[in-house]
Amino acid sequence: MDARFNLFENELGAKFAKRFANAGLIVQQSSLPKSTQELMALRASQINGCGWCIDMHTKEAAAAGETAVRLNLVVAWRESTVFTEAERAALALAEEGTRLADACQGVSDETWAEVRKHYDDDQTAALIAVVALINAANRLAVITHQQGGSYEPGMLAAAVN
Repeated sequence: MDARFNLFENELGAKFAKRFANAGLIVQQSSLPKSTQELMALRASQINGCGWCIDMHTKEAAAAGETAVRLNLVVAWRESTVFTEAERAALALAEEGTRLADACQGVSDETWAEVRKHYDDDQTAALIAVVALINAANRLAVITHQQGGSYEPGMLAAAVN
C-alpha cells in the first residue's frame, strides 16, 4: 500500500500540519509527563490501527527512555503490573475517549474520577488534548495511508519547523 497523499507537499496541507503540530507543542510543554503522553498516544493509535502513529510514538517513547517491556504491554495494560495508578487512569481515558462510537457513554464516571484523583487541572486539560490530538492524527494518517516503519525520533518536529 502506497501513501495516497503527502500533506507536507501541499501548500494548504503543510499550513494545516504546522498548526496542528503547534497545538501538540502546548501539550508537550505541559506538566503532564512525556511518558504518559506517549503511552496514551500509542494506545489510541493501536485501537485506531494507525501504523504511522504506532511507529512514531513507540520510537519517541523509547528515545525518551521508555522501556521495551512497558511499550510492549501498553496493548494489554489492564493485565500488566508495570503501570502506575495514574498511568492506568490516563490509559483508560485514552481508550474511552477513542472508542466513543463503541461506547455511547463516552468516558465513564469511574475513569473520570480516577483521572481527577491523579492529575491537576492543567494536566487534565493536557490529557484531554492528547486524546483529541492523537485521534485526529490517526485519522489523517489512516485516510492518507501513511505507513509505519520509517519514522525516526524527532522527524515530525523537524518537518514542521
